[in-house]
Amino acid sequence: MRKDLFTITSRYYTVETTQLPAADGKTIVYLRRRRMPQPEDFVTLQEHRVVEGDRLDNVAAKYLCDPEQFWRLCDSNNAMEPEELTDEVGSSIRITLPEGIPTNSDA
Repeated sequence: MRKDLFTITSRYYTVETTQLPAADGKTIVYLRRRRMPQPEDFVTLQEHRVVEGDRLDNVAAKYLCDPEQFWRLCDSNNAMEPEELTDEVGSSIRITLPEGIPTNSDA
């Protein structure tokens, strides 16, 4: 796996690469499929109630201090499409610790 392909904050950072020999003799390097984490793999810190005009990048900026981390909200809320989380006013978005990080009571 080449760790230099993605930054540590990328959703693809831990995804392994593999190779495919092409008919012309070249080697094609590609990412393996990324496993979608299970919601129970995340510890909820709080919830955000969706209001009119919410955008997931703004929600990520508010709670995670980085709008590009919107994918963490998708993962912890089992959303394949980011807009699923903000489409319905009044719905809740779980704000969680990163996947697999236990709380003190879990350790």
